[in-house]
Amino acid sequence: KRFGVLGMGRVGQVAAERARGFGMEVHYHNRSRLPGHLEKGAVFHDTVEGLLAVSDVLSLHCPATPDTTGIINEKTIALLPDRAILVNTARGNLVDEDALIKALQSGKLFAAGLDVFRKEPGGNPDLSSLKNVFLLPHIGSATEETRDAMGFRALDNLDAFFSGGQPQDRVA
Repeated sequence: KRFGVLGMGRVGQVAAERARGFGMEVHYHNRSRLPGHLEKGAVFHDTVEGLLAVSDVLSLHCPATPDTTGIINEKTIALLPDRAILVNTARGNLVDEDALIKALQSGKLFAAGLDVFRKEPGGNPDLSSLKNVFLLPHIGSATEETRDAMGFRALDNLDAFFSGGQPQDRVA
């Protein structure tokens, strides 16, 4: 199977590494192409449409921006191979949930794995009624090691800011 990564940042690269462990061919789209040592053999697509066409499993890891809101919609779902699987662990507003439900009900998509939703908390009850949807609360960071790393990273950002430098994770 071909594993498509939309947003090949830190988390997208980790997801790609896991997919390689299962023998999957990794494809990705990102705002900019990664250097070869970070690609690790992944195939870069310069358009989202190009990525979707080859993604048997599509995993979303891009930020929520005006350009990415609703990026997965009826039109883009139609570009995926029939019986593809969608995984969204990024942001709920990336996916038009009505279009997703329609694609899951029709069989265009085989399944979806979601831990983020347009409406949080609670999610969309129409999604939870489908047998081919796997829902979790957004708990990917709920380990002691990850929470410690997040806290130390926040402290590093504060240190950089107050010493006149640029924080590593600047948001605005």
